[in-house]
Amino acid sequence: MRFEFKPSFDRSIKTLHAPDKEEVKEAAGQLIDVLSKDRQVHQVLGLKRLMGDYWEVRKGIKARILFRWKGDLIEFVLAGNHDDVKRFLKNS
Repeated sequence: MRFEFKPSFDRSIKTLHAPDKEEVKEAAGQLIDVLSKDRQVHQVLGLKRLMGDYWEVRKGIKARILFRWKGDLIEFVLAGNHDDVKRFLKNS
């Protein structure tokens, strides 16, 4: 499994408040750990397929990570809230 952090993900992290940044970093780390070792996905991660190749991981109520899963490549695309993810998908 390969993991790539897109520039859009890095930019979106910078706009978050400090507690949200930590939640996103923790969720991304947990997702990488689970997927790289073929472990069962915990419900705590809140993994959900949204549309096509796009998936979402939730950490708490506010923090969400949008990523694209194509074959053995996971591309982290965006970090933000529900509205940020919805807006991104609408414009894709």
